[in-house]
Amino acid sequence: MVDYPCVIIGAGQFAAVPGDIATNVGRMAALLAAAADTGIHLVVFAELAVTHYDLAAIAADPTLLIADHDDARLDRVRNACRELGIAAVINAPAQAVDESGRTISTFVYGPDGGLLTRYDKLHMFEETEAGIFVTGAADGRFELDGLRFALATCHDNSYPDIPARAAADGCQVYLASSFHDLPERIGRYAQLARDNSLFVVLANGLGPGPYGPACGRSGAWLPSGEQVAAAEPGEHDQLVRAEVVLSGSR
Repeated sequence: MVDYPCVIIGAGQFAAVPGDIATNVGRMAALLAAAADTGIHLVVFAELAVTHYDLAAIAADPTLLIADHDDARLDRVRNACRELGIAAVINAPAQAVDESGRTISTFVYGPDGGLLTRYDKLHMFEETEAGIFVTGAADGRFELDGLRFALATCHDNSYPDIPARAAADGCQVYLASSFHDLPERIGRYAQLARDNSLFVVLANGLGPGPYGPACGRSGAWLPSGEQVAAAEPGEHDQLVRAEVVLSGSR
C-alpha cells in the first residue's frame, strides 16, 4: 500500500479586536490548542488577524507593525506551535524587510515554532491599501509533511497568475488569507481550485470593515472544485477542518 501525503488543515475564524495584538494572538493560541485536540496539523488565519483589518489605525500607529517573525508579541503563537506540534499561518501588518515601508505579511511557523517562510502580499487593493502598504517581491512557498504549499492574501486571488504559478511550481495546497471576501465572491475559490488542480483553504475575516461587516464563510475546496468544509454562520470563534490527501507529485 502506498502512503500518500496527508495533512489536516484548519481555517481559524474569529473577529479580531482592532489594535489589540495581545488579545488577538491569545485567541490564535487558543484556536491552535483546540485544533491540536482534533488532530489538525496546520491552522491558517485571516488577513491582518493580528491587528484586525483597521487600515486607518495601522497607518497612524507604527507600534502596530510586527518588526519581524521573532517579534516578542507573537511568542504565544510560536510557543503554542512548539508545545502542540502544530503549524500556524498568521497575517499581520509588518515592517518591510528592507525598511521601505509597511507590508501585509504572512508568517508561517512550523511545529517546532521556527519560521518556515515569510510572504509579503503582492497585490494591494487600490482603493484602500495601496497608499499604506508596499508590495512584496516573491511568491510564498513552504513544505510540510510531504506537501508543497502556496500562500496568497485577499486581492492576490483576483490575479489568475498567482495560483497558476503555484501549480507550475509543484504546489498542491493553496492557502488564502482574506478579510473582506464578500459572499458573492466566495465561489471564486471553487473555480481557482478547479482551474489549477489545487486543494484550496480560505480563512476569511469577521467583524467591521471598510465595506461593512466581513462575512466569514471560511472553507476548503478539492482540486475538483467541490467544497468539502465551510464555517458555520455567526460571529463565534471556530475552526473549519479539512483533510488533504493528495497522491503523487506534479
